[in-house]
Formats: sequence, C-alpha cells, structure tokens
Amino acid sequence: MDTALTRLVGVRHPVVQTGMGWVAGPRLVSAVGNAGALGILASATMTLDQLRDATREVRSRTDAPFGVNLRADAGDAHDRVRIIIEEGVRVASFALAPSRELIGELKGAGVVVIPSIGARRHAEKVAAWGADAVIVQGGEGGGHTGEVATTVLLPQVVDAVDIPVVAAGGFHDGRGLVAALAFGAAGIAMGTRFLLTEDSTVPDAVKARYLAATVRDVTVTTAVDGLPHRMLRTEFVDALERSGRARALLRAVRHAAGFRKVSGLSWSRMVRDGLALRHGKDLTWSQVLLAANTPMLLKASMVQGRTDLGVMASGQVAGVIDDLPSCAELVDRIMAEAEEVLKSLEALRVAR
Repeated sequence: MDTALTRLVGVRHPVVQTGMGWVAGPRLVSAVGNAGALGILASATMTLDQLRDATREVRSRTDAPFGVNLRADAGDAHDRVRIIIEEGVRVASFALAPSRELIGELKGAGVVVIPSIGARRHAEKVAAWGADAVIVQGGEGGGHTGEVATTVLLPQVVDAVDIPVVAAGGFHDGRGLVAALAFGAAGIAMGTRFLLTEDSTVPDAVKARYLAATVRDVTVTTAVDGLPHRMLRTEFVDALERSGRARALLRAVRHAAGFRKVSGLSWSRMVRDGLALRHGKDLTWSQVLLAANTPMLLKASMVQGRTDLGVMASGQVAGVIDDLPSCAELVDRIMAEAEEVLKSLEALRVAR
C-alpha cells in the first residue's frame, strides 16, 4: 500500500509501532521492521551508551528503516540526537513537541522528524517548524493522553497541516487502517497491539493480564504523575489513588533514586527534567518526581513482571485484543483485512 508515510520513511506498509518504554526494544523493533512496518525504539529508559548499542543491535537484526523515540524535554536530548545522526537512524519521533532547533539539527542530517501530538495547535506548531509528519494520538491511546477522541482530533489535524498525519489511539486491525485513511491519514500507529505480540519481551504473565482485560478495565488516572495517564485498572493503581501526600512523596523519592541508578542521571539533571515537566502544570513536588521517574513504575511490570508494584500503560483496544500473533502475522493480517474492506467499499460504489 503506497501512502505519503510509506514514501517518507521507506517502509512497505503504512503501520507504525510506537516507542513504548521498556517494551520497544531491539527485538520488537526489528521484528516490526522485518514485517514491513516502521518500528520505533524507545530511548527514554536507556543511557546514552545503551541507546547506541540498541540502535546497532536493531541494525544487526534488520535492514529495514526504523526510528528512535526521544523525550524532547530531557536534559541530554541533544546528546541523543547526536547518536541518532551518527548511527544513521532513519526516523526521530518525540513524545513531546521538539524545539525548532532540534528539528533543524535532525533535518539537516537527513533524519525524518515525526513528533507525536495531542492537539491541533501542536500539530500546526511543529509543522511550521519543519516537522516531516506527525503522529496524532486521540484519547483512546495508552500512556499520557488527552480527552479528545481520535475520530474528532484526526480530521482537525488533517485539515490543519499539509504534512503526512499518522493516526494513533484505538487502532488494532485493518478496518481501523481503512478508517484512518478515509479521514485523510497516511497510516496508523499502534502501541498496545504490538505490545501484545510474540515478539514483545513483556513477561507472559503481564500479557495475560492485558488479554484478560475488558474495555472497562482500562482507565485514565492522574495519580501516577499528575497528568492524565491511560492504563489498566489494578490494585496498585487503586492504592496510588488512595495514597495521601506524605505517602506519595515517599514513594516518589524511592522511585527517583531507583531511576537515577539505572539511568545514570545525576540528581541535578533529574531535577531539571522534573522542572521541565512541571512548567505550566499544577503539579505537586511528589508528582514532579514521579513525572520524571514514571519509567520505574513501568519497568516493574514490563520487565520484572510485578503487576502488583507497577503500572501497565494501555490503550482502550486492550479490551478487544485476544491473541498474541508474531509481528509478521499481525501486519500481514492488518493489510489483508484492509484490502478486503477496500474491496467491499468498491463493490458498494460499483453497485450504485
């Protein structure tokens, strides 16, 4: 299927695997690339050396183009950009809008820049700064999310910018791909659907928890870091929401210390990153610490399998997913379903 997205990044299918912390590692990213879609490596949970090693491992596993996801507000963002450029990574994606300077640096080196956005005005801003495309996530998406549904947000953005738009939030099959194309998107991006594949390194017990979830088991809470965060409803999430301020602060400090150990960041750098997250938001200091160190809560589940001590970011589609295909099987199935839907629509047109 030929779209503005496939032409821009050089993949066969207009499908993107999003950069999920502790999930989107070399194995998953390379499997997605070999399936003909665009895999994106999550770098926020890696040190600089780990990021370089991970990009090289992906390249050893696949010849397909792939991307790296960055935190635009991280204190070492420029160092990570330098690694992306030096390692010849095709795509840089961002969880928050990157600065005009970062976009210019990447584009000057021939890297395709694709920020993720959750509002029309953000898409207009990054497009004006030179972004090559945008991923638009509606409220159905996992992790940090907004209140506007994909079906409302997507057409707004498509009408507002003249760069390719990739739809995210609520997609898991070929019907969704065709719907996104009908809205004017150039492809779809999926997180939870790729998390729930054979190629994902998430522990089997955690995958089972996702597969057992219904749509009603996926909730949005601000208890983790003060920002709306879509995840599975668990006993741990309930406990976070019941925690008092003193208990929340103690937990925040403990997780901050843990993230400092695995990330190699200094306390001063972590504080600066936390302040960047706090800018313009009414967050308590415990929330600032958790905002900078939410990766530790994700690691407990996604790496260690401790659903009792961690959080499980999840799109609403977890409630309708019931299998664990390989990435190749998943992408092939999505494209086959999309072709069947398109044929059915063509038959309706001809019949009229």
